[in-house]
Amino acid sequence: MTDAPLLEIRGLEVIFDGFHAVDGLDLTVREGEVRFLIGPNGAGKTTLVDAITGLVRPAGGSIRFAGEELVGQREHRIVGLGVGRTFQTPTVFEQLSVLENVDVAASFRLPFRSLLRRRRGVTDRVRRALEDVGLAELQEEPAGVLSHGQRQWLEVAMVLCQRPRLLLLDEPVAGMTGEERLRTGELTTRIAAEGTTVVVIEHDMDFVRRFATRVTVMHEGALLAEGTVAEVQQDAMVRDVYLGRPRDARGAAVVA
Repeated sequence: MTDAPLLEIRGLEVIFDGFHAVDGLDLTVREGEVRFLIGPNGAGKTTLVDAITGLVRPAGGSIRFAGEELVGQREHRIVGLGVGRTFQTPTVFEQLSVLENVDVAASFRLPFRSLLRRRRGVTDRVRRALEDVGLAELQEEPAGVLSHGQRQWLEVAMVLCQRPRLLLLDEPVAGMTGEERLRTGELTTRIAAEGTTVVVIEHDMDFVRRFATRVTVMHEGALLAEGTVAEVQQDAMVRDVYLGRPRDARGAAVVA
């Protein structure tokens, strides 16, 4: 990880019918970092990612990626700059094979004339993406037969083959088994080690404690706290609004 900021967000506001879903948020993510975003439901985490990727238009503020302003850019342009994301519910083509799903995603950066020609064989990029997520042996299977966890990994492969500099994962382990959560954490760590900056939205605190190094806590659209897992767990405001205070034998909250 370097000291260079890859993602700089300043004074970001997203408003829906008068409701401030993101309210003056400042956030800096360094290149090569794995950053976890946590917070209660409605804190604005997914809306933040939607704003970064161009799905919603901010009412104010700035989102700079590698020095370039993203506010006002179209979704495909943001992807082309190197920002990739997954969704809470994986978006895959169920009737296509695992391989075809990744191949379609990999074609995003190809010239239009290349898309008109029949693709021959599997590119190294597609093959590598399938190997990275552990789906190479299932490449000929229809995506519709995959488990929920495998679909999540397939969507990650579809993004990885586009060679993003920033990968945004929205609750990647929701609905996964314990073994799948472990594999997903190891995959996230490996992706970052190979040079991709990763931002993870997550509610599973066991997963966060095991794999997070730096955590940003959001509440009511704003930044509540930031630091290591240990630091945010000790923050009184974080415990009050999200983690909850420990209880004594009678069930009363313990005052730290």
